[in-house]
Amino acid sequence: MKLNINSKYPSVSDLRKRTQVKIPKFAFEYLDGGCNEDVNLDKNRSDLRKIELMPHYLSKFDQAEMKTTLFGHTYDAPFGIAPIGLQGLIWPNAPEILARAAVNHNIPFILSTVSTASIERIGEITEGKAWFQLYHPAEEAVKRDLLERAAAVGTNVLVILADVPSFGFRPRDVRNGLSMPPKINFKNILEILKHPDWALQTLIHGPPSFKSLVPYMPKGLNFKGLGEFMDATFSGRLNEDRIAAIREQWKGKLIVKGVVSEEDTLKAIDLGVDGVIVSNHGGRQLDAGQSSIVPMIHLVKKYQKNIKIMVDSGLRGGPDIARAMASGAAFTFMGRSFMYGVGALGKQGGDHSISLMKKELQQVMEQLCCQTTCDFKNHLI
Repeated sequence: MKLNINSKYPSVSDLRKRTQVKIPKFAFEYLDGGCNEDVNLDKNRSDLRKIELMPHYLSKFDQAEMKTTLFGHTYDAPFGIAPIGLQGLIWPNAPEILARAAVNHNIPFILSTVSTASIERIGEITEGKAWFQLYHPAEEAVKRDLLERAAAVGTNVLVILADVPSFGFRPRDVRNGLSMPPKINFKNILEILKHPDWALQTLIHGPPSFKSLVPYMPKGLNFKGLGEFMDATFSGRLNEDRIAAIREQWKGKLIVKGVVSEEDTLKAIDLGVDGVIVSNHGGRQLDAGQSSIVPMIHLVKKYQKNIKIMVDSGLRGGPDIARAMASGAAFTFMGRSFMYGVGALGKQGGDHSISLMKKELQQVMEQLCCQTTCDFKNHLI
């Protein structure tokens, strides 16, 4: 597919700056921030950027090929769009924009249970090619129904979330009224009035809501009731028994996201899981934890022959994708980079940000004289 890059925003940093201006402060801080003091948020990026790659200038090199096969499908690049909750708060219609761009560019899009688009809508847009991430519900009937709905629209890859046994403590969200239960405050109303384009798009597409969860919500919920519903619905911690039950029900590929320890990786292998995404939820859950790339490198060395090991958290662009792939990742995922694209450019943001990632990665591969994504490991210093 032709790469379409707006020359005003040739980097993720440019997109981030534009997004910060274009959307309300509470929405930007929800997207941009981590938990507690942002220690792990910062480590995700700094640890990843310690990884260096060696070019082989005098080697035989024809051209760079980004195509990467994962779970029987050959994608056009070794990266996908990570699941993000409340995407429509950041930019109205964001999940639809990104899902459409992802299918056009032939990369994975993962829909979160708590996104603002329904399973059925994203299934329609992607013709069943989207992945679905399950927040494990406390009620068995809700879990079973969500999985049946995902299967009904053609979803083949299910991602179950392991790293949210409790909601992360995010001071910005508390100040902005975005913790559970959410609250409307005067500052947020002023922010909305200062961003008329965001407000107009929200008016057109409707206020953000958890569309996939509507069938399970009592009618007429106020904000307090919504908080109580979310706390009650997603109080079910993931464990071996629950994964085993999902493995029995789900006939497609099964991934556990949020794995960072050797112990959990071994359990995933024993349970017949097809892959793990090493992740710390973008630095939004445990500020005292490791960055994602550090445990990923360790797990790859020991278990890459037993299970697909992927990574997200901290990656921003093409050089970071290359660093992760050279370190042994089978595939990579990013969330914020694509949301900065949509926040900055609206409906053009999905195409622009994916095109930008592809262009950056292609340049890195050509500079390294790296012909395929499997060859990245040969350039790791």
